[in-house]
Amino acid sequence: MSDRDETVHYDSPAGGWGSLRGIARIFGDEWNTPAVMETLARQNKPGGFMCVSCSWAKPADHNAFEFCENGAKATLWDLTTRRCTPEFFAGHTVTELRGWSDYELEQTGRLTHPMRYDRETDRYVPCAWDEAFAAIGGELRALAPKSTVFYSSGRASLETSYLYALFARLYGHNNLPDSSNMCHETTSVALKKIIGASVGTVVFDDLSKCDAMFFFGQNTGTNSPRFLHPLQEAVRRGAKIITFNPVRERGLESFTNPQSPVEMLTGQETRISEQYYQVRPGGDIAVLLGMCKHVFAADDEARKRDRRVLDVDFIAQHTTGLEEFESKVRSTTWQSIEAESGLSRADIEAAAQVYVEAERVIGIYGMGLTQHVHGFENIAMFVNLLLLRGNIGREGAGISPVRGHSNVQGQRTVGISEKPELVPLDRLAAQFGFEPPRDEGLNTVAACKGILSGDVKAFIGLGGNFVRAIPERERMEAAWTRMRLTVQIATKLNRSHLVNGEVAYLLPCLSRTEKDVQAGGAQVVTMEDTFSCIHGSIGHRVPASEHLLSEPAIVAGIAKATLPANPRITWDAWVADYARIRAEIAETYHKEFHDFEERKFTPGGFYRGNSARERVWKTEAGKAIFTAPKMMSATGFDDAPGRYRLITMRSNDQFNTTIYGYSDRLRGIEGTRDVLLINPAEMRRAGLEPGQVVSLLSDAGDGIERSVHGLVVTPFSLPDGCLGAYYPEMNPLMAVTHHDEHSKTPAAKSVPVRIQPTAEFRPTPPLEPEGQGLRPS
Repeated sequence: MSDRDETVHYDSPAGGWGSLRGIARIFGDEWNTPAVMETLARQNKPGGFMCVSCSWAKPADHNAFEFCENGAKATLWDLTTRRCTPEFFAGHTVTELRGWSDYELEQTGRLTHPMRYDRETDRYVPCAWDEAFAAIGGELRALAPKSTVFYSSGRASLETSYLYALFARLYGHNNLPDSSNMCHETTSVALKKIIGASVGTVVFDDLSKCDAMFFFGQNTGTNSPRFLHPLQEAVRRGAKIITFNPVRERGLESFTNPQSPVEMLTGQETRISEQYYQVRPGGDIAVLLGMCKHVFAADDEARKRDRRVLDVDFIAQHTTGLEEFESKVRSTTWQSIEAESGLSRADIEAAAQVYVEAERVIGIYGMGLTQHVHGFENIAMFVNLLLLRGNIGREGAGISPVRGHSNVQGQRTVGISEKPELVPLDRLAAQFGFEPPRDEGLNTVAACKGILSGDVKAFIGLGGNFVRAIPERERMEAAWTRMRLTVQIATKLNRSHLVNGEVAYLLPCLSRTEKDVQAGGAQVVTMEDTFSCIHGSIGHRVPASEHLLSEPAIVAGIAKATLPANPRITWDAWVADYARIRAEIAETYHKEFHDFEERKFTPGGFYRGNSARERVWKTEAGKAIFTAPKMMSATGFDDAPGRYRLITMRSNDQFNTTIYGYSDRLRGIEGTRDVLLINPAEMRRAGLEPGQVVSLLSDAGDGIERSVHGLVVTPFSLPDGCLGAYYPEMNPLMAVTHHDEHSKTPAAKSVPVRIQPTAEFRPTPPLEPEGQGLRPS
């Protein structure tokens, strides 16, 4: 019997009937009612609304249904008929609700009223909007601005994000962490340093013109399933796809297009990756260095025939640092490359030969590269590979980080940043007649440290589930309650709303699918996709409650109650007509957002540009920079007996911290999230058996005890020395100090842990999903 036979796995392709069953299983008959289908038909199209899930492109030449399984789940999650009312909160204390699971909390439905936490009764009680704004404003005025944090998740629109960032700076701080700090901040820091642009250089049309795509650490099938359509088309026209990932993800193995009647009826599937290699977590630097080593060797052979593999003209004109980088590559042995990557020289050279033979190559990556202690070096090595053959700054080629949340990239574009050098502060000063703070603010890790130390006194959360998403949850929750003020702006209940400061408010907002009618009429919001294109979005559904306010209205309400009057700051006018906010954005960022109002519904979005794509290198050297790595492993810790590299993963039934259900269909795990994934050979070496219950213990070596208990040993295809388990359940194991050295992104893809066995056994995950009922209210 092979190890594959022993493991839980999924043999069917991504997409297909499995996607439709995945939606129906969660939402039942509700998902395909006429009103819901009409809403889904508008998703990701001009004149419709933009998905609140991932930030994948919204192409001009769209499909009849331009949504994926997870996009539909995210939309239906907002359109649920369930309501989380004041009566619900009257029946449950906050302490009781902390015992509910993430899934159960969100199943309570849409929030309907602004709520204030009453400490005496340990319950949320309803309050008026004006009461909430006045109280929050009074608290903020009494605090030192730099002791407060304004966090934003990735789903807030450009309009909301611009107002939120302006509010923070008018108030007096740059403490503007966002969800990018937890996922792709490494991208922003690394690409800015080495090619002068903080986002990817690829646009959607490049996908149809490349000869090869190389994937590193990106799970397309779960995190951006609509990407599978252009991948399928690329394979059919002869492009080659090579994947490096510790986990064999079905979306990058095979795909059945659910929008193709022929494929659905015949079961036809497309093999996506021509080569698929399970690199060790943290071994990507070694793989990429090995590929570069093969490229140099191929160039040596070509020179004997008066030819070149390297793009020597591009390198001479547009890059610097090749000599030191080449020396590093040539002096590194294949033995060390194989040892750290976990792959053979032959496999790495086979992948590299595809790169050598391809004229136009796109490099694609996700958090499998960014969330390491040396994530910066992961990305720098990927850029090195692309620079060798001039694969940045031309059609059908480039570097392409696949961003997660729908507007996480756009928020940074319009001012959500703790780094003052990334924001046009002089323009803001002239535009609004104030002096913005110039010191660096708090990112996510710094905010966590500030909350732990007691230096942070207030936290405002514009969406998201910050407490659940960050490292060290137990320590953070204990420190959280010592803050003076916590404010959460949200559509549905989550764990972060149940850990409160002395004064706490829960403020419900409209979702992106709902009509946003202000004094100036129905309003449009905008967001940026992963390819730097801007899209307009307008909701058409009746709001879940008449008591909801829009995100811009909530931000403006708090700001008006906090700040002194300024004739240039027209909160009421901006809320009445979001076009006026877009006019302010266009004035602050004229090059990117000129004619914003006229272009907001451009089919496919309007492109805001990218200097590196034009081969204009806004780096210190004025050129793209080859970077010689100083390490071979991205983990930031050494291997040791009994120490494992833990990968935290998301299931097919979740988006970020939102848990839609208990089916990780694409991995063959059903009915539970309490699993520890380990390959069969590693399991036997550790003396473990399937179904055995174990605990994971942090092996950070800092003297702080961290643990997660009750995990069922589950055989799964992973590299040796590696474990897998679900995020956010594993966050308590991550030290807040375990992060990328440059960007401070938490290193969730290689967490040092040890296994503590117990004598308890439970059945291995069932083949069919268990019940997913909601606690009675």
